[in-house]
Amino acid sequence: MFWRGVWGYLPANVVQGVVGVLTLIVFTRLLSAEDFGRYAIAYAILSLTHVAVFTWLEAAMARFWAAENEGGEGMAAHFASLFRALFLLMAAFIPLAGLVIWAMPWATPLKLAIAAGVMGVPIRCVMQLVKERYRAAGEVGKASVLDIATTLGGFGIGVGFAIVGAGAASPLLGLLIAPLAALPFILPGELKTARGGRVEPQRLRGYAVYGYPIAASLALTLVLASTDRFLLAAFMDEAAVGAYHAAYSIANRTLDILFIWLGAAGGPALVMALERGGLERLKEAAREQAAFFVLLGLPAAVGVMLVARPLADVVLGEELRVAAAGVTPLVALAALFSGMTAYYFGQAFTLAKKTRLLLVAMGVPAVANVILNLVLIPIMGVMGAALATALSLAIGMTATILIGRRFLPLPIPWTTLGQCAVACGLMALAVSLLPSQGGIIELILKASVGAVVYGLTTYVMNAAGIRSVVTRRLAGLREAAA
Repeated sequence: MFWRGVWGYLPANVVQGVVGVLTLIVFTRLLSAEDFGRYAIAYAILSLTHVAVFTWLEAAMARFWAAENEGGEGMAAHFASLFRALFLLMAAFIPLAGLVIWAMPWATPLKLAIAAGVMGVPIRCVMQLVKERYRAAGEVGKASVLDIATTLGGFGIGVGFAIVGAGAASPLLGLLIAPLAALPFILPGELKTARGGRVEPQRLRGYAVYGYPIAASLALTLVLASTDRFLLAAFMDEAAVGAYHAAYSIANRTLDILFIWLGAAGGPALVMALERGGLERLKEAAREQAAFFVLLGLPAAVGVMLVARPLADVVLGEELRVAAAGVTPLVALAALFSGMTAYYFGQAFTLAKKTRLLLVAMGVPAVANVILNLVLIPIMGVMGAALATALSLAIGMTATILIGRRFLPLPIPWTTLGQCAVACGLMALAVSLLPSQGGIIELILKASVGAVVYGLTTYVMNAAGIRSVVTRRLAGLREAAA
C-alpha cells in the first residue's frame, strides 16, 4: 500500500510543488511586501482556525475507517456521525467567525484577507474529510485528482483576483472558491455512504477524545510556524513579515510538499499494517518508510541550503530577495525536523491512540519557540526568528522520539542516515566547486549537479534499498508496456 501511494500521489505533489513555486514567483510580484505580509498573517490565522475547530474530524476519518467493514452498519454510522458533526460545526462557525472578524480592530486590508481565509475553512474541511477517506481506502487516483484540481484552480483564481487588485485577500479567495467548486462532484457520494447510518454520540465522543489532542498538537505546531510572524510584526513591521514568510515558503514548502506526499502514502499504510497485520507488520512497514523519508528528506533540505541565494533571485520579487536568502538555510533545517516529527515519529501517538501524549510532546517545542523568538528577534531580527524556529523544532523532534518510544518505538534507520549523510557531503562538495554567477543558470546548474551526485552515490551504496525499488519499478513499467 505504501509504494502504491508513493507512485500514485507523485503527480499531485509535483503539481503542488510547481504551484508552490509559482505562488511565490507571482504573488511576491503582484503584491507589495506589505500585502504579502498581510497574506502571511491571514494564512496563519486560517490555519489555526481550521485546526482548532475541524481537524479532529479529519483525524478520526483517517484513523478509524480501516476498522469498519465496508458496506456495513458500522461504516454508515461512521460517516453519518462525522458528517452530521461537521455540518453542525459549520452552522455555528460561520456566523460566529464573521462577527469576530467584524468586531476586531484590524486595518481594512488585513481584515478582508482574514475574512477570505477564515470563511473558506469549513469548505476546505469538507474537501479534506473526503480526501482522508480516499486515502484511507487506498483510492489514490481520486485523492490525486482532487488535489490537482483544487491546487490548480485555487492558484488560478487567486492570480485573477490579484490582477484586478484584491490585494492580500487574493490567494485566500482562491483557497475558498476552488474547494467550493469541487463539492458538487465529491460530496454526494460520501453522503450516500452515510445514508441509513445513525449518529452515535458514544462514537463521536471516542472520535473527539482521539482527535482533539491531535488538533491541539497541530495547533501547537502552527504556533511554532506562526508565532515568529506575529512577533516580527510587533517588533518590526509587515514588510519584515513578508520577507520572512517568503523565505519560509521557499524552504518549508519544498520540504513540506515532500513530506505531505510521503505522509499521504505512509500514514494510511501504517494504520492498515497495524490493524490487519499486527505489531510486527507495523514495524516492518515503519522501517521501510523511515529509510525512504531520510533518503529523500535529507538531500532536499541540504539542497535548498546550497542554492538559497539563486533560488531567492529566481523565485522572489526584488523587495524580498536579500533578507529571504539569508534565512532560507535555517528554515530548510527546521522544515526537515518538522517533517520527520509530523509524518514519521509522531505517528507513534496516533497508531497507539495515545494522542494526549502527542499534545505533551508538541507543547515542549511550542513553549521553547515563544521564548526563543522573544529573546532572538529583538537581537537578530528576521534571522533570529529563523534560528528560534530551527532550535525549537529540533527540541520538538527529540521530545517526540523520547516520549513515543515509551509505548510504540518506531525504528530509526541509522544505516540509511549515515549513507545519506555521506552522499549529501559529496553533493555539497561538488556544488561548492561550481561558479556562482547568480540567477537561473546557477540554480539549474547547482541543482542538477547536486541531484546527479547524490543520486549516483546513494544508488551505488544502495541506501534505503533504492536499487531494489528502482529495479521493481522498471520491471513493472516493462510489464505494463508489454
